[in-house]
Amino acid sequence: MKVLLLNGSPHEKGCTYTALSEVAQSLAECQVDSEIAWIGAQPVRGCIGCGGCAGGAGRCAFDDDVLNRILPKAAAADGLIVGSPVHYAAAAGAVSCLLDRMFKTIPDRLCYKPAACVVSCRRGGASATFDELNKYFTINRMPVVSSQYWNSVHGSRAEDVRKEPGGAADHAGTGPQYGLAAALHCRRPRRRRADAAAGRTSVDQFYPLSPFARFKCRRPLVSRSTF
Repeated sequence: MKVLLLNGSPHEKGCTYTALSEVAQSLAECQVDSEIAWIGAQPVRGCIGCGGCAGGAGRCAFDDDVLNRILPKAAAADGLIVGSPVHYAAAAGAVSCLLDRMFKTIPDRLCYKPAACVVSCRRGGASATFDELNKYFTINRMPVVSSQYWNSVHGSRAEDVRKEPGGAADHAGTGPQYGLAAALHCRRPRRRRADAAAGRTSVDQFYPLSPFARFKCRRPLVSRSTF
């Protein structure tokens, strides 16, 4: 199992990276591999609705930025975490441009994968950015992994993030008894049986959407005729 952590900051080793690194460490403790992919500091094109990706090749028509290098990683991953700095109470422009094109190009390769986001701000605007990024997941049938607190960190430097009480890993909902790790481990029934035999709590017990992620349920939960 592997999770792709997308670092959407123009600073490769800044606050967003530090937060994602804590999440990666927490995932590793739950036997989940991860990779942090940096989108870089170069311009990222926005989608122009040309339809060049409609052929199903899994590539964007624009091949002069980072997106087509990110797409295979996102398609192969079992889960996705998007990290972004907060710019004017919104995700960084490059992140929005990249996600617009990524979800247009490979939506079928992302659906039903558990996802979450982590945002980094100096003071305010985190909740608006958090809401903005989650919409990419909810429109594409991706279960959004919840947590015990807001998925945000605060500060201007990486050192500020490390000093935060609780840490980014707690905020990102990646602990062994909830969140992304639980959503991924739901595909391991033998582990659940072993946990039960040893008297341990199953790691996916606290993730109610995991059966739908596991079976990739394509039927609506409520019939249209009920509306």
